[in-house]
Amino acid sequence: MSKTRLAALALLGVGFTWGAAFVLMKDAIEQQPYMDFLATRFTLAAIAMAVLRPKVATKFAKGDLSWGLLLGLVLSLGYITQTIGLELTTAATSGFLTGLYVVMTPLLAWIFMRKSIGWRIGVGALVSVAGLAIFSGAAESTDFQTGQIWLVVCALLYALHILLLGKFGRGRNTYRFAMIQIAGVAVVCWAFALVDGYQAPDSFQVWFAIIFTAVASTALAFWVQTWAQTILDSSRAALLMTSEVIFTAFIAIGLGQEDLTLAIGIGGTLMLAAMLIVEWPSKKHPVELEPHVF
Repeated sequence: MSKTRLAALALLGVGFTWGAAFVLMKDAIEQQPYMDFLATRFTLAAIAMAVLRPKVATKFAKGDLSWGLLLGLVLSLGYITQTIGLELTTAATSGFLTGLYVVMTPLLAWIFMRKSIGWRIGVGALVSVAGLAIFSGAAESTDFQTGQIWLVVCALLYALHILLLGKFGRGRNTYRFAMIQIAGVAVVCWAFALVDGYQAPDSFQVWFAIIFTAVASTALAFWVQTWAQTILDSSRAALLMTSEVIFTAFIAIGLGQEDLTLAIGIGGTLMLAAMLIVEWPSKKHPVELEPHVF
């Protein structure tokens, strides 16, 4: 097997672990408070990243800690809002709405950085809004609609994180900088978790979700991603990583966690289409793929 094909399959595997993470977390946070879950997950993830590449993890450059922890704060708010949304909605809905950061990132760059916006961004934004409207219109409860709002906020925070990463992460070791951010997420989550007392995982199911999301979906996934992006061009890597939202829906439906409704089918397809419209490469539209630490 060629390195190119192996790298492509590896990124699909990363997309699978991210998709599976939504499904596993959905059940786990029903048994353990979500702040306690996140604190445990990201502590283990930071340790795993340090163990995987100890030489890289311990050689800090100037600004790594200060900027890494600042970006970790933004990233932690993204994870927290995502988990709240996941608690109130479904895994498939969470996956599709979180993926809207792909559309929101260039929109925020246009608003705050005065970067030009092309027709693709405009069309992608309109298509994603249509998909969101279908999801919201089919919502059966106020909690479900509130969960969608949390997830849209999450996508905005992830988009903001990507913009900040592009500004303050240039020239830094991507692996080490990601590890610092993950450690920052752990610190923020512990601060919230300890307010009302930490509740440790009390079942194999929760521990499995924590270990899987910490090691497979975070530490190993980022390690594989950084390697694959040295072989594949950014455009192809970006398209492969959009498989995350497809895997989320299929796994959730396949395991019986939710039903394949018309709203999920049409709304999800529209939001996936919006992501592909924005991400699809062309000579006039090269993709600048930032390290993905979600």
